[in-house]
Amino acid sequence: MRRFGQTWWGKQWVYALEERAWLDRNRLPRGRTYARQNTVSGLTVGRGEVTALVQGRRALPYKVVIRVATFDHKDWERVVASISTQVGRLAALLDGELPAEVVKDIEDAGCDLLPGAGEIRPKCSCPDWADLCKHAAAVCYLVSDAVDADPFALLMLRGRSREEILAALRARRGREAKSSGPAGPTGVNARQAYARQGDLPALPAPQLPPSTPGQPAPLPLDPPLESRVTVALLSALAADAASRAWELATGLADGGLAVETEVDLARRAAGMLGNAELPALAKRMSLPPKTLVRWAIGWREAGAGGVHVVRDEWQPNPLLLEPARLAMTEWGGAARAQRNRVTCGDVQLRLGRDGRWYRLLKSPAGWDVDGPAADDPTDLIDND
Repeated sequence: MRRFGQTWWGKQWVYALEERAWLDRNRLPRGRTYARQNTVSGLTVGRGEVTALVQGRRALPYKVVIRVATFDHKDWERVVASISTQVGRLAALLDGELPAEVVKDIEDAGCDLLPGAGEIRPKCSCPDWADLCKHAAAVCYLVSDAVDADPFALLMLRGRSREEILAALRARRGREAKSSGPAGPTGVNARQAYARQGDLPALPAPQLPPSTPGQPAPLPLDPPLESRVTVALLSALAADAASRAWELATGLADGGLAVETEVDLARRAAGMLGNAELPALAKRMSLPPKTLVRWAIGWREAGAGGVHVVRDEWQPNPLLLEPARLAMTEWGGAARAQRNRVTCGDVQLRLGRDGRWYRLLKSPAGWDVDGPAADDPTDLIDND
């Protein structure tokens, strides 16, 4: 499943969006689905705002503007002072990294790079008056990609470009160099330093995990022919293990270690969608390729629950299906309920054994999961 925020600061943007910004949480799941379906184009991060186009059900795309509260002049003086305290921090920023110390120092100076309550102000040309609509939510999630690629995007959202910040840093250092006197004596007596045991510097912070999983090293020798193990297979397994280890290290997920064999197979297949490796994997597991593709899509869109709802058909209490049937009928005409499924044309809602609802769309291979699960089936029905 496509996740948003690959760096720690990108994840913090998503956290701020979902937990701090006081936005309508009912639209966030559909926003994630829209973002995963490549409906957003022309996303541009500007001074205090993000603009983009989002393709909805209508022919013309909707125009979305996400405004973020900017810092004032005094705030920026404190921000520049925080960044300038260590040369290495600026070097890291220029290298595409955002040291956690920079964010903490800016917070200590009374500012916050990440948006808080009321600081994200979305606007969309669609008829949905919700704050925010699913189109604006999709744009908000994809801002994490821009932030991942360049941490200066966070600073631009707060009102200043990379060039302006660098110019302010140069000016500040020039003033400091003029005001400083001759350099005094440096160093300290070794005996005195040894005696200062109660004034030892703090240990450095643990090293953060890398921003992306590592790639497996090339094999020095090919496996023996009689083993029937190929270099491509071993490389794929090594890359999968590295990805799972990275998910565990970053806390992004459990690395697929807590799922049963068939769900883990779907997890592996999700990384092979669209290439020739997936049919080979299906053949080794004695599965029809179409079946494994549908499992893989279920994992990509909704995790383990998405795989289960594709595989399992069961009979819940019919009363549990009634809200979904009524909502589907109001949306698209007569809907029929059968076992754990409510169908209206090419759209189907399924109740999983986990008590959550999943939306599926009809495809040549059957029914494919279309986005994450929801507690309320009406959240999975488009109204625009």
